[in-house]
Formats: sequence, structure tokens, C-alpha cells
Amino acid sequence: MAVPGGLRRQPANRGLVSHCTHHHIVVFLLTFFSYSLLHASRKTFSNVKVSISSQWTPSCLNSTAPELRPYELWNSSHLFPNAEEATLFLGTLDTIFLFSSAVGLFVSGIVGDRLNLRWVLSFGMCSSALVVFSFGTLTEWLHFYNKWFYCCLWVVNGLLQSTGWPCVVAVMGNWFGKAGRGFVFGLWSACASVGNILGAFLASCVLKYGYEYAFLVTASVQFAGGVIVFFGLLTSPKEVGLPELGADEDETSVEEDANRPLMGNDDVDDDDQNYSIQATDSDNQPKAIGFFQACCLPGVVLYSLAYACLKLVNYSFFFWLPFYLSNNFGWKEAEADQLSIWYDVGGIIGGTIQGLISDVLQKRAPVLAVSLLFAVGSLFGYSRSPNSKPINAVIMAITGFFIGGPSNMISSAISADLGRQDLVKGSSEALATVTGIVDGTGSIGAAVGQYLVSLIQENLGWLWVFYFFILMTSSTILFISPLIVREIRLLLHERRLRMLAQ
Repeated sequence: MAVPGGLRRQPANRGLVSHCTHHHIVVFLLTFFSYSLLHASRKTFSNVKVSISSQWTPSCLNSTAPELRPYELWNSSHLFPNAEEATLFLGTLDTIFLFSSAVGLFVSGIVGDRLNLRWVLSFGMCSSALVVFSFGTLTEWLHFYNKWFYCCLWVVNGLLQSTGWPCVVAVMGNWFGKAGRGFVFGLWSACASVGNILGAFLASCVLKYGYEYAFLVTASVQFAGGVIVFFGLLTSPKEVGLPELGADEDETSVEEDANRPLMGNDDVDDDDQNYSIQATDSDNQPKAIGFFQACCLPGVVLYSLAYACLKLVNYSFFFWLPFYLSNNFGWKEAEADQLSIWYDVGGIIGGTIQGLISDVLQKRAPVLAVSLLFAVGSLFGYSRSPNSKPINAVIMAITGFFIGGPSNMISSAISADLGRQDLVKGSSEALATVTGIVDGTGSIGAAVGQYLVSLIQENLGWLWVFYFFILMTSSTILFISPLIVREIRLLLHERRLRMLAQ
């Protein structure tokens, strides 16, 4: 008895290896490091907060400032009377950045599907670099300190940096099909963690000369990266005469399934599968999908809500982990910064391994569910970690494995799956829009979470912060539970058919 074509499993890496060219490698590296550079500038701001806070308070005066008038505007760094208010304002800038980035992600996805992805990504990187330079370097060189000016610059920076993720995911989705996508995207989504490490390294190298030079170096490298992207990035295989994913994968029955999303419903009738939101034009140049049409695609809303909860937890670790280690255990700030890297290491390994497993199963949701269930246990265990750096690092890496891994999968591989499902087949112009919706919703959750974490910690303590994280992780599972049930049923159905075929 022959196994139906939809149930024949293609080895996870066979299609990937057979179609991989040097163009794929270049695209992988350019998109990887372009987003790493965007994340590096975010990390730089986090690493120099102590220096900025001391500069904005009376503890540090600018004795070399030029005599510009009015004195209060141009020549005074006393934005705040004490370090506590300066720190509160820096936290407010984080929230402003996340909210503006969330709004920008919804818009950038739509723009990326309608304009050249290379232009949008390069413009975002270069213009964001100029804003970062103005925020941290130019204002210090001119000794110009103004709260409203800083807020406006950081709003603009959030909007510009939001162009990055939808564009790089869309480009990767154009080049890499479902065969091996979980593993490739799991490995590739380490770009944010690499950016965090790169930003910390660049800042630490020049911070002794002044925090303005940390911004200068990061902005310069990011601007140079934007120029390289503009001249070197290929957004689609057709630009070099290679067949597009859809055209190439339709040649054989095994490869015909390569662009079908892993969360798709295989029980849909053939007649229903012929339906497409985007009608193909006679010249085979499909139009970009609309925002509301993208929201109506199966799985988009559920994964967006789930990612809002999960990104809240993931970004809370990003912003608060060093502070928690210093505040709760009394460790030195430098030691806490170094130890917090283990969370990123766990996320990198988790995203890669879980992506590979999802390739083998050809289902994403069950892998996410198992990982998030273990995440609940690891969060509970980490909240009771003893005052021991080795033990804390191990539990932290495990927590990053089970939280950072699913977060990377949803924001990269699953977003690409959602943007290339059957309802938009024949078109790649839904990738950036869908990615913007998923990541934008996640950024809203992350922005709200930063305020809630500080509020809970101040009134109830750190233990209740971890209880809050457990609640948000459980909510993530709840939102994708319909997809989990459906994909488990499909796995069991496929297993029964194979047993009958033997």
C-alpha cells in the first residue's frame, strides 16, 4: 500500500543541502549580521546606562563645556536631581523604544512587502545609525541635554529599527524552504543574541574614553553594515536566475509540500486548497497581501497573542536579569553582566535543537508545547536558585533553552511558515507583513511587561515576578492550544496510515 504523498517525509536536511548555493550562504550571513548590528546598538544603550545616569546628575559636571547661551539649555547636564530619577527616565526610554518599535513593525511589514526589501533594510540600518549617533555622541559633544529631545530621538529610533526583523525574515523565507527551515532558522535566529554580545564587547572596548564613544563605534559599524547590505544583499533567488521556492518545489511530489506551513491543516480538500487570497496575475507578479488579510490567515492571530506573552518573559530577562543578579544576590555589576550571557547561550542552543526536531516531525506546535511546559518548571526552579554562580548559570542556561528557543522559533521559522502557506501560495509578499504582525504584537507585550515587572518587584518582590513569568508562559501554551491539538491529531493520523502501509 502506497503512502499518500502528503505523508511522505523528506529528510530534514536533504532538500536544504541539494539546493544550497554560495548565494544562500551570503544571504544567511548578511541578514544574520545586519540584525545583529541593530541589536548591538540596543545592547550598547543598556550597557552604558550607569555612565549616562551619572552624567545627567549633579555628581558629574562638564568643566570643558563651551560657553553657549542660554546656559540652562546648552551647558548644563543636570537633567535630574538624583540617580534614581535618571534611572527611571532611562527605563522610560526603554518602554518608549519598545512601543514605537511595535507600531513600526506593523507598518514596516506592509512597506517591506511593497518595496524592495534590500532598500527598506538598508535605509533602516543607516538612518537608525545616524539617530543613535545623534542621541549618544552628538548631544554629548555639544553638551546639549534635553529630555524631550531624547524621547523624540528614541521614538524615531524604534520606528527605524523596526524595519529590520520583517525584512530579514522575509528575505530568509524567500531563500530557504520548509526542508530544514526549522534548523536553519533556529541557528539563524541566534543573530539577536550575537548582537547582544557584540554590543557589549564594542561598548566595553571604548567605554573608558566616555559613553559617547560607545555610541559612536556602534553607530559607525551599523552604518557600514547598511551600506554593505544595500550593495550586496539578494532578496530573492530570481535576482540571480535561480528558481523560486514555489516553482522549484512543484517539480516533484515530494518537493511539492515544501512551502506548506507546518501548522497547516492537511485535511483540507483539494478544491478548498485551490482557493487563494491573492489571485495570481497573468504576468506572475503577485500583489502584496493586505494587513487585515494577513491577520485572517490561519494561525497568525493565535501565534501573535502567544508571542506577546512569550516575548514579555524573554525581554524581561534581557532587560532585568543583570539587575536581578546584582540586587538579589549582591554580586558585582560586571560579574552579573558576564553571567547573564548564559541565558542567551541557552536560547541559541534551544532554538537550533528545537527547530531541528520540528523539521523531523514536520510540526512546530507540539515542540513548542513540550518546551514551554519545561519552561514553567525551569522558571520555578530558577526563582529558588541558591547564591551560587555555577548553579545559577546552569539553571539560567536551561531556562534560556526552554524560553529563548520557542521565542526564536515563533519570531523566525513559524513566521516564515505563516507567510508562505497555501492561502498565499505563488506569492512571497505576505512574509514581511505576517512577520511584522507577529513581532509587533510581541513587542507590545514586551513593552507592557517592563512596567509590570518593575511594579511587581517593587510591591511584592522578585518571587512574585517569577510567578508572573510562569503565568505568561502558561498563557502562551493556552493561546496555541488549538494548533497543538490539531497537529497532534495529524501526527497520530499519519502514524496510523504508515502502520497500515507496512
